[in-house]
Amino acid sequence: LISSFGESIIWLMKSSTSLLRRFNPKILSRGFSAGIVQHRHTELNNLETKFEFNAESKKEIDRVLNKYPPQYKKSATIPLLYIAQEQEGSDNWITLAAMNKIAELLEVPPMNVYEVSTFYTMFNREPVGKYHIQLCGTTPCMVAGCGKDSIKKVIMDELGIKDGETTEDGMFTLQEVECLGACVNAPMIQVNNKEFYEHLTEESMKKLLDTWKSGGTPKEGNQNHVKTCEGPMGKTSLKGGEPGFPEFLDLDKVIAEKKEADAKKASESS
Repeated sequence: LISSFGESIIWLMKSSTSLLRRFNPKILSRGFSAGIVQHRHTELNNLETKFEFNAESKKEIDRVLNKYPPQYKKSATIPLLYIAQEQEGSDNWITLAAMNKIAELLEVPPMNVYEVSTFYTMFNREPVGKYHIQLCGTTPCMVAGCGKDSIKKVIMDELGIKDGETTEDGMFTLQEVECLGACVNAPMIQVNNKEFYEHLTEESMKKLLDTWKSGGTPKEGNQNHVKTCEGPMGKTSLKGGEPGFPEFLDLDKVIAEKKEADAKKASESS
């Protein structure tokens, strides 16, 4: 009896994914990182591909590694992968050679780095477009507003690509990903692992695409009248003045002041 029960459980585990997909092909259709988990040699990414960190990246790597004791520097795997992907000339993706270089720096088996890079959607192991559109596909973005499916359809129709594909001109890549942490402003997209565009509608999504196509830079953040994550009644708390409660930060003002300070510092140094 125990043997039969165990065999039944094993059978259910093996067949659950295929059964779910048979009833709804969309279920479990998303992978973890960009592209397939297994590495496939290509002309641009193989054992002969060369990769070296430039001087700027090396400086940043030293800063990161100084945060960790020598015996725990493998904890820097994620930051170093991000540095490799962001390095000038990497075009927002990571080669096998870059991962091997990171393993060498951290003194860990290359597999340790592969495991991390294949899990997170922030790491691209295949070439992506100039504008890598990551569409959040989890519950709040699925049900809020017009829903992520409507947004996804607009992107696919306007660009002529499907999920996981890149336009022929290399400008756009579409990828549906897991939660991006902006649930209160759903539906939303993230572009190039940096910019968030939230409270999207079919019209505002098309407008974003048109702006990028024309070489422009659209406004980040909410694409409607809402400020940060305030509700329809506006700010109802943390207005400042109440004893023991800080004033709610004006993030737009903080960002503007920082950009102004950075520009001033750059002009003074030059």
